[in-house]
Amino acid sequence: MNAKDAIRTALTSTRDMLGMYLSDLSDADLLVRPVPNANHIAWQLGHLIESEVTFSGKYIRGAYPKLPPGFAEQHGKDTAAMNPPKGFLSKEAYLNLFNQARAATLAALEKIPDADLDKPTSMDFAPTMGAMFLMTSDHTLMHAGQFTVVRRKLGKPSLM
Repeated sequence: MNAKDAIRTALTSTRDMLGMYLSDLSDADLLVRPVPNANHIAWQLGHLIESEVTFSGKYIRGAYPKLPPGFAEQHGKDTAAMNPPKGFLSKEAYLNLFNQARAATLAALEKIPDADLDKPTSMDFAPTMGAMFLMTSDHTLMHAGQFTVVRRKLGKPSLM
């Protein structure tokens, strides 16, 4: 296995895990907070999508989807604690945007020369292009782990 294979595995496995964790949740379930003031899944999904499209897209240079007007604002820090939550999308809409963004990241990975994975970025937490691709996967994994707490609160079965 080479570096691109490992990165591709990380990106596809976290994409698939996210879909699995959402598979039996309703749109209303996405608005459940695990504890007061914690981010609900809908906000986290929007944050993941916006981060991959805007932040990762700045470095990775893929053909990312255009986000709906106001999407970044809806999933910014100011709306995270909004009670009751309003203006969030359906699970289907979030999954569609997430999968489009991840497809763009994976397509960009296929195009980048192996040597460019060692090129530096200006980010301390992702100092190389290879690390930037992996950070995109790690970010998804971190938030998907938070989804499991909501799943437990809702009485959903353990999936792993």
